[in-house]
Order: sequence, then C-alpha cells, then structure tokens
Amino acid sequence: MKLTSHFLMAVVLVATLGMIHSASAQTEGAGQPEIFKIPHRVNERGAGAPTAGSTGTVTPAITWHGGPVITGTVNIYYIFYGNWNQSNGSDNPAGQQILRDFANNIGGSPYFNLNTTYSISGSPISGNVTFAGETSDAYSQGTRLRDSSILAIVNNAINAGRLPYDTNGVYFVLTSSDVNEQSGFCTKYCGWHTAATSGGRHLRYSFVGNANRCLNSCAAQTTGPNGNAGVDGMISVVAHELEEATSDPDLNAWYDSKGAENADKCAWTFGHAQYQVANGAWANMQLGTRNFLIQRNLEHNTSGDLCKVNANQN
Repeated sequence: MKLTSHFLMAVVLVATLGMIHSASAQTEGAGQPEIFKIPHRVNERGAGAPTAGSTGTVTPAITWHGGPVITGTVNIYYIFYGNWNQSNGSDNPAGQQILRDFANNIGGSPYFNLNTTYSISGSPISGNVTFAGETSDAYSQGTRLRDSSILAIVNNAINAGRLPYDTNGVYFVLTSSDVNEQSGFCTKYCGWHTAATSGGRHLRYSFVGNANRCLNSCAAQTTGPNGNAGVDGMISVVAHELEEATSDPDLNAWYDSKGAENADKCAWTFGHAQYQVANGAWANMQLGTRNFLIQRNLEHNTSGDLCKVNANQN
C-alpha cells in the first residue's frame, strides 16, 4: 500500500523510536516505504553530548522473515534533487562533497560491518560499499514531492542513462532545503527507504530530506562536525537507511515483532564514545579524513542484540 490519507490507520507506530514498518504486500510500481521518523525532540542537552543510549540488550529480538538481503558490494547512487548550488545554507557544492566523502568511506568500516551480522545461509552481507555514481535533477517533479515522485525521480535518472540500473544499487534522492516531501518530511519523518518493481526493474531506493529545513527535527545538533549542520544531519539518516536497505531491502527480511528494522532499534542514540571536534560539535566516528555523528546500528547476536557504533563500542 502507499502512504495516503489513511496513514494513521494503516501503520503501526513502534515505541518511541518513531519508526514504521509494514509487512503488507507491495503494490506494482510503488513499494511501501519504511519510514525513518523524527525524534520527539532534538537530542542535544545544552553543552552535553547527544543521547548516548543504553548499553543493554535490545528487545524484542530481531528475526529473519525469509526475504533477501543485499549480498556482495552495495552500490550507493546519489540523485541531488533541487538546487545544490546555493551560496548559503547546506545545499552547496561543499555539502555535496561531504556526502560523497561519507559514501566513499562507509564501506568496510567498523560501523557498517555491524551489518554483516545479518548474513543468512548462502547470502552473506559483505560490509563492502561503493559510491557508484551520482546525478542531479533540477526540480523535474517540482518542490512539493509525493512518495510516488521519488520513484519517478529514480526512474527518470535510469531511463535517461544518467545512472545505471543496478540490482545491488540503493538510489538516494537527496533534496535541497527548499524541497518538501508532502507525506510528512520534518513533521513525521526525516527519511525512508523502500523497494518497487517498475518498468520490469526491481529498485531499492530512499528519500532523505535536507535537515537544514528542520534542524530541530532531523539533526541531533545544530552545529555539525563538518561545519554543515544540514548535511551532517542528512548523513546520519543516509547511514540509517543504507544499513536497513542492505539487511531488509524489500521489507521482508530482518525486523522485530513490532516491525522495527536494525537501525530503527537504535535510532537517535550515538553511543558513549563521543568526542568534540574543533568547532565544538560532537562526533562518534571518523570515516576517511572526516568526523561524523551517526546513529548506532544493532549488532545481531543470538545471545542478545546490542546497539553499537562498532563491534567494540556501544
């Protein structure tokens, strides 16, 4: 089903993580988004670090429901939608480069390797990620997007030959701050991922809105470790959606009895290994030469699932 005016009746709210999962059958050409919702309030406590989160076992346990995972190397594709050449704010070439640097360094990192714990027999998750390509789209669907607009943006990029069709690809539509997603960006969610069969192609794709549009909703802090609060906030959401799109690409693989996927269960918590960078912002990991503050992921273990930043730290 699509997220429509029946939204509140058709989904199940999961605890206070603000996550939504549906095991309903997907409709042709438009998957049911897995929504990554906003926190109840900004996770910034004055001069203190953003919320660390519990170090204990996370329940209910996450289980496999028979669906596929993405094996081998996961390929990230970016579609910079709107105007990413603005002189002020977050949506500028420097912001794009921060997003590229994240995509180029997340693969094989101790953080993303937590996803390897969701390998299934004969279908191992490698932990490898490649930034495989990008393109831009100057408002082909306007500034007020619908869920169906995101699929159209991805299809247009592939049909025009600006991006390849890739069965191991996850296509991210990254919007500039003047663009809204009308089903609830900034008020109900910060991003989502889903899958759809369209034009004979099976696509895994994600919407991540520019956090600069609503820093108090979609960023953990108003000063980012890379000096771009909007993009730094987006990266935490991109990481969240990437790990879920790897372990539950078609919304029928790994989730718990309440519908929460792996990253859902650790949403808006950042662990106890946080540190401050020169501009006063908080970070919890270094990827390449940059520092990032990224929400923890769930390490799956038969003795108990734990939210972690990497295998050694939670």
